[in-house]
Amino acid sequence: MNEKTSDESFETLDPKDWEKSRALMHQMVDDAFDYVSKVRDRKIWQDMPPETLESFTTSVPQQPNNAKAVYEDFVQHVLPYNMGNLHPRFWAWYMGNGTISGIMGDFWASVMNPNLGGGNHAAHKVEEQVINWMKEIIGFPETASGLLVSGGSMANFTGLAIARNAKCGYDIRKEGLRPEDSGKMRVYASSEIHSCNQKALELLGLGADSLQKIPVNADYTINLDALVAQIKKDREIGLRPFCVIGTPGTVNTGAIDDLNRLADICEVEDLWFHVDGAIGAIAMLSPEVKSQLAGIERAHSVALDLHKWLHMPFESGCVLVKDQKMHKDTFSLIPEYLAKNTRGIASGDNWFSEYGLQLSRRFRALKVWMSLKEHGTERFGRMITRNVEQAHYLGTLIDSHENLELIAPIGLDIVCFRYNPGGLALEALNALNKEIKLQLEERAIALPGYTTLENSYCIRVAIANHRSTDKDFDELVKSVLELGKELN
Repeated sequence: MNEKTSDESFETLDPKDWEKSRALMHQMVDDAFDYVSKVRDRKIWQDMPPETLESFTTSVPQQPNNAKAVYEDFVQHVLPYNMGNLHPRFWAWYMGNGTISGIMGDFWASVMNPNLGGGNHAAHKVEEQVINWMKEIIGFPETASGLLVSGGSMANFTGLAIARNAKCGYDIRKEGLRPEDSGKMRVYASSEIHSCNQKALELLGLGADSLQKIPVNADYTINLDALVAQIKKDREIGLRPFCVIGTPGTVNTGAIDDLNRLADICEVEDLWFHVDGAIGAIAMLSPEVKSQLAGIERAHSVALDLHKWLHMPFESGCVLVKDQKMHKDTFSLIPEYLAKNTRGIASGDNWFSEYGLQLSRRFRALKVWMSLKEHGTERFGRMITRNVEQAHYLGTLIDSHENLELIAPIGLDIVCFRYNPGGLALEALNALNKEIKLQLEERAIALPGYTTLENSYCIRVAIANHRSTDKDFDELVKSVLELGKELN
């Protein structure tokens, strides 16, 4: 007969000394507030020294260690070498900066630690409410469905999976993709479409060739005449058009496709209209931008990225779908161990595991819920409007210097430009601007992004930053001019 285990000898993963653990957590909270509030005082980015790189090559720990020592290791080797996207001069790729309420939401999501696959509990209601708020922002009906996902890539994958199933004309979940459709189904988007959409189509079994990239106009928006002509041509040769992807805010230049015209084309051609709104959809919160997004409410599905212009801590995306039944039919599968009850914790109708691939799902909604409750949509809208205004302010600065030039029209909050002193061949000019960009980050001056447009390398400034001021852009231009002169 086993002896009863005493409280003293019973081993768990809880702290042995709760008060010491509490004190360490309090220190972490104080350090975290200092880290965010003093972000401008630190280097925006820095290389990791050899000793830090070496610290990441050790074997897996087998024995316990003091929690304080673990935290000190973090402070020494991890905290100083962050990506930099909290900083006011971070304009690379397209990322938000986080909010304190978002941090609090992530903290409590980890403390509560519920699984948002389903069940009857408050976290499920929070996510339902956040999805309803997103529908309200975009202009979708209450009957629409939605799901919080990791980001724009997963949101687009989900939307395109539903589009494929809705338009293939048979039970694709049961039969799989029929040989006669493999290689024939077609999706249309501008040549500026984000690469995650192609990856989604590849994973959905349609192949990269299923994505017909349509040429763009001079402002980098999709050429509608070319789109209509391509759809007609494809039908004539036996292909099966089924979806058009509109982009309100392209990744390279922030160009906004004419969503109303795209919706008209989809209605005439009986196509699914999906909007990849990862960059620009949440700009519906800005009164100054909202009119440019007219037609987004007509889409069958919309992808949003809440860790971009809504500044949620990573990761936080959302997909909205007009046809709730089609959404559910694409993903729902209820084995006996997930059977629902009419009472208790396993009750409830719309479990999120039935609307996406994941059964295990983090409580992502809490940080969004807390941030929107604290700040309200009007404040977020003002931050978006200010970023758009800052993009045009930067454009004015660029136009005022003869050695700087815009490479593309300013779309939304994205500015593409380069240093051009004249007299340089394209290859040399590209190399010069690449070196300027690298020097900006290595000297911890600023972190803009980069892209190549029509063979021209350019510095790409994506201003999704609620901490940036006009002075930051003054300093960027000043530094680019100084570096250009120094390096040329």
